[in-house]
Amino acid sequence: MTVTIVGAQLGDEGKGGIVDLFGEPADVVARYQGGDNAGHTVVHEGTEYKLSLIPSGVVRGKIGVLGNGCVVNPRTLFDELDALGERGLEPDVRVARRAHIIFPYHRVLDGIEEDVKSESDQEVGTTGRGIGPTYEDKMGRRGIRAGDLANPEALREQLEYTVPQKRALAEQVYGVSVGEEFDIDALYEEYREYGERLESEGMLVEAGNFLAARLDAGENIVFEGAQGTMIDIDHGNYPYVTSSNPTAGGAAPGTGLSPRVVGDGDVVGIVKAYLSRVGSGPMPTELAGVEGDTPGYEGDADPDDEELAEYIRDAGGEYGTVTGRPRRVGWLDMPILRHATRASGFTGLAVNHIDTLAGLDELFVGHAYEVDGEERLTVPATTERWANCEPVFKEFDPWPEADWNAVASEGYEALPENARTYLEYISDELGVPIYAVGIGPGRDESIVLEHPFE
Repeated sequence: MTVTIVGAQLGDEGKGGIVDLFGEPADVVARYQGGDNAGHTVVHEGTEYKLSLIPSGVVRGKIGVLGNGCVVNPRTLFDELDALGERGLEPDVRVARRAHIIFPYHRVLDGIEEDVKSESDQEVGTTGRGIGPTYEDKMGRRGIRAGDLANPEALREQLEYTVPQKRALAEQVYGVSVGEEFDIDALYEEYREYGERLESEGMLVEAGNFLAARLDAGENIVFEGAQGTMIDIDHGNYPYVTSSNPTAGGAAPGTGLSPRVVGDGDVVGIVKAYLSRVGSGPMPTELAGVEGDTPGYEGDADPDDEELAEYIRDAGGEYGTVTGRPRRVGWLDMPILRHATRASGFTGLAVNHIDTLAGLDELFVGHAYEVDGEERLTVPATTERWANCEPVFKEFDPWPEADWNAVASEGYEALPENARTYLEYISDELGVPIYAVGIGPGRDESIVLEHPFE
């Protein structure tokens, strides 16, 4: 059986914790897109693990697979593997031979392009990890894949073809002096050694065959998406998006399994009880703003909104796992969730951070948008039109602080009544049942109403 975990908003919804929560019966956790720009935090036996590339299930002894839809930075991969080893874990991670490799020149070019875009206020707010340029090379049929690292002759030949193009782009187009990140000999030696380690440790697999064999043997697989629906290259607020498909449809091409395999399993949408995002782009329900990210924001928001945004940001730990950047925060946006539900076909929801909203004096949800004199229930296709949307708010009665450990032990009915009303509104609007409610970062701080593997 399979369960696909999808971020229903703008990323940072708490997907890693839900993978951890639902992953106990799973044998394999497979990432199907993204790279080391996908920070996730897992708490296991009181210990916090922050990962950016390795699938979150490995901290509980699950096999982790980086599918062919991922882009892999071997430096990050082995740094994380070695760090987990130093903490007493023995992570078992496999890498698809078809997964594309991030090289240092990708990261340099990522930074250059973002700097150029910033001059005209068009920056996307990338993590600078080289994700986009690596996917560009993949689509341009000049990428280098994980399987190529284990073939020295092929690796050398491809570097000699690709690197001069990248050097010319940096020097002749952008006018930037380049360094060792564009040195063919140095890159060859470093990445050949990565290939040797991948091969010698049995990490390279043909992902589709590997996963299909596991399913045929009766094992359970969790497909783990990175980022969120509104950052999907096709279904997000382009161009403020990542370079792959975090929506459930990306799980098939990103692993080598068929859409039928994905569709026959559960698809769980992960929802934060409010909204957050890192980087630029529209956010109609935003409270206050973050200078440098919120379009047009210059620290001139209403003081009450500033105070409320800061409270939610601190209470919810709204700082990027990978970047450390403060996230923009706002009220829950239902048009986003309706859009995500349609795009991925959620069979269940996991709603996190209910505890973060406890104790507020007021509580709102963006129920719909108003744009050009009309009410919209879903997100417009163009970013420009989305930026013109004004939220139509629905007010809810807030709920008090609670003994969340006791609530987790006692179950759903122990939640404050107003919190249950809020959750039931979300479920009813989307026509999707709630599988879990997160009231803290640990597995024991979640309420499970329905387990997809049971």
